[in-house]
Amino acid sequence: MKNILEMNINEMAGMEFDCSCGRHHKLDIQHIAIGKGVLPEILPMAAPFKGKKILMVSDDNTFAAAGQKTFDLLKKEGHIVKSFVFKTGKEMLIPDEKALGRLFMEMEPNTALIVAVGSGSINDMCKYMSARTGVPYIIVCTAPSMDGYASDGAPMICNGFKISFVAKLAYGIVGDTDIMKDAPMRMIQAGFGDVLGKATALAEWKMARELVGEYYCDTIVQLVEKALKKAIDNAAGLAVRDEMAIQYLIEALTLTGVAMGLCGVSRPASGAEHMLSHYWEMYYIAHNRFPEFHGIKVGIATPIICQVFELLADKIPAEAMASCPSRQQMEELLKMAGAPVLPTDIGIERALFRESLIGAWKVRSRYSVLQLAVEKERINEIADIITERIYG
Repeated sequence: MKNILEMNINEMAGMEFDCSCGRHHKLDIQHIAIGKGVLPEILPMAAPFKGKKILMVSDDNTFAAAGQKTFDLLKKEGHIVKSFVFKTGKEMLIPDEKALGRLFMEMEPNTALIVAVGSGSINDMCKYMSARTGVPYIIVCTAPSMDGYASDGAPMICNGFKISFVAKLAYGIVGDTDIMKDAPMRMIQAGFGDVLGKATALAEWKMARELVGEYYCDTIVQLVEKALKKAIDNAAGLAVRDEMAIQYLIEALTLTGVAMGLCGVSRPASGAEHMLSHYWEMYYIAHNRFPEFHGIKVGIATPIICQVFELLADKIPAEAMASCPSRQQMEELLKMAGAPVLPTDIGIERALFRESLIGAWKVRSRYSVLQLAVEKERINEIADIITERIYG
């Protein structure tokens, strides 16, 4: 058997191995098909469910992007398919109680398979429903916009708060680059922002290992670093929809999901940069404002967290500090991909920004560089320095 670091993404489905970290890693995703023209690969994935009910879920945009083609492929093969399309128009689909409740109402008794056609919200709601009903789901990816395709967490809005529910890994993943390269540019930029966030997440994981003895897996870190490098090296191609750049991006996003699935925690993909993103999102939703794509916010938050590392360099273990990129480097990569760089680019006001730096460490129970700043009684000073740099 190949070492995981030598495998391509499509070879990783169903794999398991004993790791040097002392754990047995197992990935409960049965099928992965990522590449050019792979949409028909959904047919062998769905073959065991022939003659049983399938619920296909999409929204207006994702149905047009890939839903109609997916539906036609399944129907032509003789599958029993019910298609439900969220009528969102130009609005963003919010995965909240109302949307999720509607989805459960559309699911008929004896449904044997869910086929999600979309990206963040569609994927999260379908994986949550899969976990609660025991019905497996396949995700047909329509945009390289986030890393949740291969993860078992389902971030949802509940009573105005963003909560990451434990859900279920997909039965199968279909990522056709012919479809994803035509996604809205903002979603491509969002995917790149989400990938960049892994740089600070990995540095923070190393920091937490040294400071609080947190579990750490070097194999998983190498897997994510390898994927991150390929995406970063091809950042300029994203702005012109270069197909290989798109493929490297979706591979990086999927690999980080695989990494989370293998080690059972989201540490390889999520740190303080995600805490800032979630803080901003909850504020926007509470005030009935468009929350912006998750990855756009993560991308903007990443160089900010890099600066927090820099300002706390005397308190951070040397290995973790050395692995954190510079603020300038991350900002240049965002510019190269054509993505927003500063919180002001997406309308985050000064007061909200400073407040988020001070309070985002409480968004989830995980040791972060922001919590370290609180413990060292430096958080207010750091918040003032970064806020002044950005807002003047």
